[in-house]
Parts: sequence; C-alpha cells; structure tokens
Amino acid sequence: MPRHSFMSSSFVRARPAVLALALAMLLSGCQGGATPSSSPTETSTTTAPPASSASVPEASATPSAPAVYKPADAQGKAQNVPVPVMPELAKENSKAGLEAFIGYWYAQLSYVGETGDMSAWLPLISQDCRLCLRLKKSGEDGFVDGRWLAGGKISVPVIEMQWTVDRLKTAKVQVIQDQIDYYNADGSVGRPRSEASNDAFAFFASFADGAWTVVDLGVID
Repeated sequence: MPRHSFMSSSFVRARPAVLALALAMLLSGCQGGATPSSSPTETSTTTAPPASSASVPEASATPSAPAVYKPADAQGKAQNVPVPVMPELAKENSKAGLEAFIGYWYAQLSYVGETGDMSAWLPLISQDCRLCLRLKKSGEDGFVDGRWLAGGKISVPVIEMQWTVDRLKTAKVQVIQDQIDYYNADGSVGRPRSEASNDAFAFFASFADGAWTVVDLGVID
C-alpha cells in the first residue's frame, strides 16, 4: 500500500482426550469347611457357587482432537482461524471500555485479513469512516475469485487514550502489521509483497445504543 497494506494493498495498515474404560470383574464365592459329625468318617461340604462377573460397559467414542489452526502460506488459505471474542468490558462507555474495544476492533481486522470474513467487523464501523471503507474494499479484493493473503497479522502494543467529555472519543494507537504475500486462486503470486509496518493511527469512536462505533481513522505522520 502506498500508506496501506491489507491494511497494506489498499487494506490500510491501520490489533485424546482418551476415555479410560474401567474393567471390573467381581468374583464372589464361599467355600464351606468340613463339619464334624458323630462319625469321624462323615464329612459335609458346601460347594461355592460359580463365579459371576459384572457386565462390561461399551467403550465410548474417543472425542476428536480440536481443530488445529494453520496460517495461510503459499500452498493455501488459513484454516481454523480463532475467532476474536469481544470482551464484556468493550461494551462499556468508559475509558477502559474504549481501550478494550480498540483491541478487539484490530483483532477483528486481523481476522478479516486471514479469512476475508467481515461479518463481525462491519457492524463496528460507520459509513462515514472513509478509511474504514477502503479497508473493507481491500479485504474484499484480497479474497475475490479464490485469492488469499498470507501474513499480515496485526497487533496493537500501545493505546494512548485521549478521554474527554466530548461525544467523540479519541485515541492514538500503535499498529504493527506483519508482511503480506498475495496469492491468486491457482497459487501464483498475485502482486508484490507488502513489507511489515509499524505506524501510529488516530482512532475516533463514539458510543451509542450500548455499543462503540469507529467513525474515523487515519495514519499519524
């Protein structure tokens, strides 16, 4: 990207069990001893009943191993990518709530870069956020016609809040993104690699109806 990758491309650099089966065998029996009688030559015995065993339960099916995450590479798309979960704190209209929301927003953006799935990210942006819409278009282009991206993971190590009484809240965010390789559906290189980036972004959000929405975003030169 000129100033953008996936966040580059036009995507702007904007965060067994094995069930043990217990086998029980119950042996029971009793053996009577010789009983004295009036005659030394007579004996009486009690014969033990045949041993009995408890029924053995059928073995339960062994649970399948959890799906293993595999990042995208030159051979194919990412598989079993963990889906970011919004923390409850990110739903609060507070300084800490906005900070948690920013972390979640960038985690979702990183997920978009790995999967092309924007279903959870799109509701978090305003249609007035021009850079957000450019990110949306880049995300769509990166996965159209069977294409995919490899790399491009996003992290946000520093979030500096600018909390004021104004409705519009502001933060400065350090955004680090890994390099990105672009592939066509046939595995050929789609375009030149986007190098890793480390940028500062201005992040603007508002809170309404119990949720945060990103209303503007931009790179700080």
